[in-house]
Amino acid sequence: MTGHRSDLTLLFATLLWGLSFIVVKQALTWTTPLAFTAARFGIAVLVLTPFTNLRPPFPWPELRAGALLGGLLAVGFAAQTVGLVHTTPARSAFIVATSSVLAPVVAFAVVRERPSPWIIAALGVAGAGMYLLTAPEAGGLNRGDAWTLVTALAFGGQIVAVAHVARRYDPLRLVWIETACTAVGAGLAAVVLEDVRFEWSPALAGALGYAAVLATAVALFWQMRAQRYMSSARAALIFCFEPVFAALASWVWFGERLSAVQWGGSALILVGMVLTELPNMRRGV
Repeated sequence: MTGHRSDLTLLFATLLWGLSFIVVKQALTWTTPLAFTAARFGIAVLVLTPFTNLRPPFPWPELRAGALLGGLLAVGFAAQTVGLVHTTPARSAFIVATSSVLAPVVAFAVVRERPSPWIIAALGVAGAGMYLLTAPEAGGLNRGDAWTLVTALAFGGQIVAVAHVARRYDPLRLVWIETACTAVGAGLAAVVLEDVRFEWSPALAGALGYAAVLATAVALFWQMRAQRYMSSARAALIFCFEPVFAALASWVWFGERLSAVQWGGSALILVGMVLTELPNMRRGV
């Protein structure tokens, strides 16, 4: 795969993720958040299975690594979906985007990996951006934003975990395990925490198909293929388009409009994401 093809492949995966914010928001008309998350990842497991080498059986260390990733993914996607009940797709997408800035903070808390001055600067810029994005003049951080911030922390933790385990095991097997664990975790949480509602309809089936097949199985596969041919810094820059795609899609589909202050906050979040990767860009990593 050439450099341009890998860039386009990852950009298309990012587009699928960006559009998924409005798809999930719409699906919550017919189902509860955790039930939708469980169904989404359950279907994704079925889609990924034919392409995954499940033999030899998973050894315990590989299962433990996949379960760790799956637990973080389950918390992240469950919190994101619950948050979308109370916030907008654009706000959700930009808050989730701060996960790349929060990852070094998680690394410091968990493995005592000291953040660089660039990371501290990025955190400050992204934090200011989030403050402006959540519209302080209109009440600031709402319930959905708070749930989405849990998502950003969980995804930041997943970024750290992937960096420590991805090179030890087959990546597609890890994706399969974490996807299966996410489905099981969300399903158990739905049974315990929700009054499950699942009103089957063609619209819900379409939303599930998009979220499970395209935004999960296909996008993860494209990401895995594309990132084999590019630096992590280049991939991080492409990931900056995800909240932009989500904001544009939300504007077209729901008529959501961000104020000038909120757009300014969104821009600061993107600047924070770039600052996080700036040292890697200089090294060509």
